[in-house]
Amino acid sequence: MHLWTRRTMQADPADAWALLTDLERWPDWGPSLTDATLDPPGRFEAGATGRMRTTVGFSLPFELTDVVDDQRWSWNVGGVQATAHAIEPVGDGVRVSFGVPVWAPPYLAVCALALRRIDDLLTD
Repeated sequence: MHLWTRRTMQADPADAWALLTDLERWPDWGPSLTDATLDPPGRFEAGATGRMRTTVGFSLPFELTDVVDDQRWSWNVGGVQATAHAIEPVGDGVRVSFGVPVWAPPYLAVCALALRRIDDLLTD
């Protein structure tokens, strides 16, 4: 179960999906991380694992737990359920949504900042 924040953007859904699944671009929009890699490099798919480095310097393992191409993905970080991400075409744009576990509502503020950054990146 998740609590959600959403933002509708005047952008192509395929561009939004590409940005959300390009690990090299995650630091461009993710306020809580500075680096992320898949181990080994490969497809962005359920079961893929990797490492991410937080802005405070911690390196944590992650696993992609649910991936539906062009629609949604979720992950566990450090063995704990983390953020869900969703893409939905709307009109001539896209709605990007982030869900946080019900025990982490303060993280919605971080997700709202990430959505603003994504909007800026996709509409520049």
